[in-house]
Amino acid sequence: MYQELINKQKNIGVIGLGYVGLPIALEFAKHFKVIGFDINKSRVEMMQNHVDPSNELDSSEFKNKDITFTDDIEVLRTANFYIVAVPTPVDDHCVPDLTPVLAASRTIGKVLKKGDYVIFESTVYPGCTEEDCLPVIEQLSGLKLNVDYKAGYSPERINPGDKTRPIHKILKIVSGSDAESLEEIAKVYGQIIEAGLHKATSIKVAEAAKVIENAQRDVNIAFMNELSMIFDKLEIDTHEVLEAAGTKWNFIKLSPGLVGGHCIGVDPYYLTYKAMQMGYNPQVILSGRRINDDMPEHIAKKTVQMLIKQGKDIKHCKVLVLGITFKENVSDIRNSKVANLVKALQNYSLQVDIYDPNVDHAEVKHEYGLSMVDTIGKDYDAIVLAVAHDVFRDFSEEYLQEISKQNLVFIDIKGMFKSLRSTDIKYWSL
Repeated sequence: MYQELINKQKNIGVIGLGYVGLPIALEFAKHFKVIGFDINKSRVEMMQNHVDPSNELDSSEFKNKDITFTDDIEVLRTANFYIVAVPTPVDDHCVPDLTPVLAASRTIGKVLKKGDYVIFESTVYPGCTEEDCLPVIEQLSGLKLNVDYKAGYSPERINPGDKTRPIHKILKIVSGSDAESLEEIAKVYGQIIEAGLHKATSIKVAEAAKVIENAQRDVNIAFMNELSMIFDKLEIDTHEVLEAAGTKWNFIKLSPGLVGGHCIGVDPYYLTYKAMQMGYNPQVILSGRRINDDMPEHIAKKTVQMLIKQGKDIKHCKVLVLGITFKENVSDIRNSKVANLVKALQNYSLQVDIYDPNVDHAEVKHEYGLSMVDTIGKDYDAIVLAVAHDVFRDFSEEYLQEISKQNLVFIDIKGMFKSLRSTDIKYWSL
């Protein structure tokens, strides 16, 4: 397979051209002939015009790449090495939603041919590829694994907004349905990954490795959040404690905060779902999830308490929330816990303005039912720095005072404005 791909006798097809699929499709297109497939016609048209709908890649990234963008399944049919990079969210009850990945499996089932390869990159629970996705493909194609076609799993490790670690500089896990497929898949990915490859012993091991990467971070951040609540009661600055503890060589340096996005706040539920299917009730993972999911309400309650202490009438208070994306310097609003925070503040009858120059206002309205402001107003009783966008770093104390009423309450979720501790502003941070 590898030799035919590198000779451009066969094609790579990438299904799903979002934050994961588009970067990897363009990286492969430096060396192979690639078909980029997405069911969203408007997104496909943007990419055909060298525009990244996710606002992560510059137009120059599209140049000199052997790639065809399409929403036509007949064009996708000409591919031979299929890579699935669709979202794997959870539903409102935190149950894995396999709708996108199963839809992609049905699409592949309609076009798969003898000798083809199918590789999944979407984050799933251990066993999902072989137990849920491949049976769908085989039912529609009539082909049998390791007899007519090969399969593998290579978990994505894209970090949106991170310009220092592009895809080719991140070590990649690869796995295959048998020894032959593992070697061929490794050769293909090895062509684009400079950081090296780790060959997992099975597809399940690769799936499990991916899902625990983010579960581990989730649990550790939950510990930081719990510490911040304890230290708040003790009237100790959490960041100063962490700075002191971080002087020990083996202390893991993390910070408290809102845990959203499409990875850390989602992936643990895939693991706990599978664990409960197998008759085991996870304790530590779900405990961490509860702490992190409760942080928006904790911050909203603290904001209200501080406003009351400042003699403010809550029913007439106006709050400015800076940032609504799930992390700094990106436009991605998926699973943003800032939206939960805003709604919690509104439940206390506070008037809330949301300002974020990085996002599409219509997208926020559609996703969360929240309205954004185009410009920052005046007469705020409280300001909540929710996302540490670089654009906010230049806000001076004078400017913050200028747009606010007397006795301003400043909630610094990210610890970005620590210098305000020594001012007249009533400052609080996790």
